[in-house]
This record gives sequence, structure tokens and C-alpha cells, in this order.
Amino acid sequence: MTATAAVAGLITAMPANAAPKIDPGAIGPMHANCGTAGPNLENRVEADAPAGGAANQRSGSSTGCSAPGALQPTDDALYYCYTWGNDDYSWTYLRNQRTGVRGWVRDTLLDLNADGFTRGSIEYCGF
Repeated sequence: MTATAAVAGLITAMPANAAPKIDPGAIGPMHANCGTAGPNLENRVEADAPAGGAANQRSGSSTGCSAPGALQPTDDALYYCYTWGNDDYSWTYLRNQRTGVRGWVRDTLLDLNADGFTRGSIEYCGF
């Protein structure tokens, strides 16, 4: 006996008691692994970028990645793009204008954009 399941077209016919088999090549990562840089798609400078105190700049979109730098409350940042972290939050890849350090910062740690609603980059990195 077989059961047919479809999740975005990735699962095919399988025995009813078998676990779904997903083609890993059909699913792209939705985060930046540690050591991954983002492309400069936005190229927008945000003055006094952190929302409060200092915000760590990480080597990937995860608090488990190393932090080569930190944005201080008066630091301006050049926004490149955003992606999602494994924590279900959006993260912006940016360059600290004072130190030159590039890294990922979770958007909840950044000030609101001029629209008053969004935080961080508005350009999706593509991964």
C-alpha cells in the first residue's frame, strides 16, 4: 500500500508507513551559515543603527556564530541585504561605517527604518 503526499512538489509516492523523503537539492538554506557574507544589494547608510545598546555583528545569521565586531549606539551602518536565521528572525548583513567590520545583526536589535515599521535591510539576499 502506498500513500502519495505533496509538499511543494518535493515528496513522491511512498509506502504508507515510511517517512517522507525530501530532495535536499530542492530546498535552499533560509539562513546564512557562519562565515557567509551577504551581497551589497541595498547600499543604504542608516545613522545610529542599533536600537538601544551595542549590537553584535556575527559571521552568520545565528547567535551561535562568532562576533567579529559590534555596532555601538552612535555607529552608522551600511545595509547590504537581509536573510532569515534559524531562530525565525530576519538578520541584516551590514558594514559598520566606523570600524569597517562586516557582519550579520538580528533586525530586532536595529532601529526602525524611515517608514516607522521595518527594521534592517529591505533587500532579500537570496538565501
